[in-house]
Amino acid sequence: MKKLLAVVALLFLVIPLTAGDFEYVGVKKCKTCHKSEKHGNQYGIWKEGKHAQAFESLKTEKAKEAAAKLGIEDPTKAPECLKCHTTGFGEGGYDLNADAEHNAKFEGVQCEACHGPGSKYRKKKIMVAVYKGEMDPAEVGLIRPDENTCKKCHTPEGNPFYKEFNFEERVKEIAHPVPKDQG
Repeated sequence: MKKLLAVVALLFLVIPLTAGDFEYVGVKKCKTCHKSEKHGNQYGIWKEGKHAQAFESLKTEKAKEAAAKLGIEDPTKAPECLKCHTTGFGEGGYDLNADAEHNAKFEGVQCEACHGPGSKYRKKKIMVAVYKGEMDPAEVGLIRPDENTCKKCHTPEGNPFYKEFNFEERVKEIAHPVPKDQG
């Protein structure tokens, strides 16, 4: 019996984590540690940018007109719009079947849309270990976004407002430093 338990325990240690192991927590959880100037003010930089307003942009007349041309009645309820204007759509974040309180936590393109669901890396000791190289970011679901991350949404397919996407230029627009006491 002890050998069986040891084998089962070992399997849990060597089975790689899957996407289902990570849950979206919402920007308010990120804000806790990433809002002060001392730590880099990543939240403030995000809040002032267009990603923070991505969901609200779906409510504009311009968005409604563009959606209508694509046969979409309401862009705030259309999966083809929500996949890029909310966080974690269809993956445990924003969900058309969830209540308004749940969905409010995931409106806009938040931290986790680019960095991955934060349930396992949101604690300071985990983040510090990752930044110091003591822990593999993948173990806790932390993504270091690259051009492909951005191009999941910044693509001409199905996007009536697409503009030529130059990663090197655009990433400068949203640059936010590694927390100063962790990098």
